[in-house]
Amino acid sequence: MYAAVVHALGQPPRYESVPEPTPAAGEVVVEVLAAALYPLVRSFASGGHYTGGDALPLIPGFDGVGRTPTGELVYISGLEPPHGTMAERVAVPAAALMPVPEGLDPVTVAAVMNPASSAWIALRERSRLRRGDSVLVLGATGNAGRAAIQLSLDQGAGSVVAAGRDPLALQAAAALGAHRTVSLQGSDEDIAAAFGAAAADVDIVLDYLWERPAELALDGILRHRSDLTRTLRWVQIGSAAGADMTLPSAWLRKGDVSVCGSGLGSISGARRDAALRELLDRLPDLVPATEAVAVPMAEVEAAWESPLRSGTRLVFVPAGADVRASGASEAVKNAETV
Repeated sequence: MYAAVVHALGQPPRYESVPEPTPAAGEVVVEVLAAALYPLVRSFASGGHYTGGDALPLIPGFDGVGRTPTGELVYISGLEPPHGTMAERVAVPAAALMPVPEGLDPVTVAAVMNPASSAWIALRERSRLRRGDSVLVLGATGNAGRAAIQLSLDQGAGSVVAAGRDPLALQAAAALGAHRTVSLQGSDEDIAAAFGAAAADVDIVLDYLWERPAELALDGILRHRSDLTRTLRWVQIGSAAGADMTLPSAWLRKGDVSVCGSGLGSISGARRDAALRELLDRLPDLVPATEAVAVPMAEVEAAWESPLRSGTRLVFVPAGADVRASGASEAVKNAETV
């Protein structure tokens, strides 16, 4: 069979022939239909992710959509390197296979599950969102941030504030339901003041940025918060702006601030799988906030570093994969952009 194979950390994978997977006891060989490329996949393949190692060669891909030998469409997640999902077939524990609801196409599911799950787990498992809570999405203009807006409202948030740098993407965030927006362009003083005006009394911050934007957001919130004893639940999810921030100790004493992370090690595998199954069940009722761009897996080397417009995600489709689903559109059936 063929797969995308990384031979050197930091270099794009090559499309080449590899041995067929050999299933262990309790595993089943699944035909991969779609596997998305996103920052976590790139980071791991470059050796830069906190969970990564340097074992080579490796097949990248943490998740995807496949079809079992009996024809069932399933979501695949949590594979351990070096055997990722960017291959024609993969061996997966049968107990870990998650049925994809009727009518969803594999390409779209592969595109949306990672960004949506980052928000879903942060909301359900880490922040413990309560109906009526107000949420600030810090980094709302990326795929995960847009999903965070949508899922916060879906799960009962009373209001959502979207913060980001791209003005057009902030308009799109408002169209998704964000009640207020904060631009990250301007002076530090202006940005902190904007957070104070728009987000001073939020209950939850979903932080995809960290670094300077997080400093300005927390500073602005604490300076203008009407009740400093009201708990602020800050969930750190990503570091798109940088890996480090300055956090004065006084900020943690000035108000009731609770900071936690949401990532691969923050909850048990069983809780994570349960959350993913819940999210899959919700997908039929949600309009995808991410547009999938399907590309033949044979083009992985050329496409690996290709820039995409905001709101899109690259999804690799193996040669011959039947990505049709009951009720799928012709565009999806033809593995075109959806």
